[in-house]
Amino acid sequence: MEAVTIENIIKTYGKKKEVLALNDISFNVAQGELFGIIGPDGAGKTSLFRILTTLLLADSGKVTVDGFDVVKNYKAIRKRVGYMPGKFSLYPDLSVEENLNFFATIFNTSIKENYNLVKDIYVQIAPFKERKAGKLSGGMKQKLALCCALIHRPSVLFLDEPTTGVDAVSRKEFWEMLQGLKQLGITILVSTPYMDEANLCDKVALMQNGNMLSINTPEGIVNNFSNPLWAVKSSKMLQLLNELKATDFVADAYPFGEYHHVVMKDISGEGSLQQFIQTHSNTIIESKIVKPDIEDCFIALMKPLSPKGENGEDKHKMKVNE
Repeated sequence: MEAVTIENIIKTYGKKKEVLALNDISFNVAQGELFGIIGPDGAGKTSLFRILTTLLLADSGKVTVDGFDVVKNYKAIRKRVGYMPGKFSLYPDLSVEENLNFFATIFNTSIKENYNLVKDIYVQIAPFKERKAGKLSGGMKQKLALCCALIHRPSVLFLDEPTTGVDAVSRKEFWEMLQGLKQLGITILVSTPYMDEANLCDKVALMQNGNMLSINTPEGIVNNFSNPLWAVKSSKMLQLLNELKATDFVADAYPFGEYHHVVMKDISGEGSLQQFIQTHSNTIIESKIVKPDIEDCFIALMKPLSPKGENGEDKHKMKVNE
């Protein structure tokens, strides 16, 4: 049995339903899987999570969590899932320990009964157990919120942008904690705007403007990127970018760290790029072939790389693979 099934979910906002938040979304999450939903602000991640946790009704479609329908069996689902919203939602005037006791009481359990589940996380905030939650650092708030979401031993855990606004060390620690929870058999769905976190998931869904662009393993998404990719650095980066975009052999070019990534239309364009580099040798400092990462793939999915084929589909556009 799948832990989560989503079939043709549509969600709109506005009096005339003019804002489309989720556009015919469908995918499944296997039991025990760490599933990432990757996308920028406004992609629809929070709307999707609120539907999955029975806090919001979809306009149409069907969703089940742990075998229960989110509309018909919402009470059963609320007992079985843990939810950590993107905005810190614990009680800022209660202490760390008081918050945790409160959430345990809501679910008719206690810290002692499920301590083994949160022990590795709680020991990191235990020295501050009497501090008001609102006075904690971002990383400590994150750990407390995760403890509260886990204290009733959920079978499915939903984490909405849990690492947004925290430092790099706390992000790393948080993902290490998720890997530990996965070993306990908990199904985890996590949303994030950070593309690098996609590689830490078993499977990811790339999301933009309410649409699913691709669903696959991180490796599968990267392997579907078929166009040659180069990284080029110049002493005149803005001029270089404009000139690359004006060529007929480049499908796309965009800033990528200290380089510009240059996506070729096909393998034959590499010779033309080499000639371009030679004619700009006085300004181009470095050029090399590079392997695409998730961010390159996301950009490619938003901007189809090739002309339409005979069947009207983009020849190199990556497909959803469930």
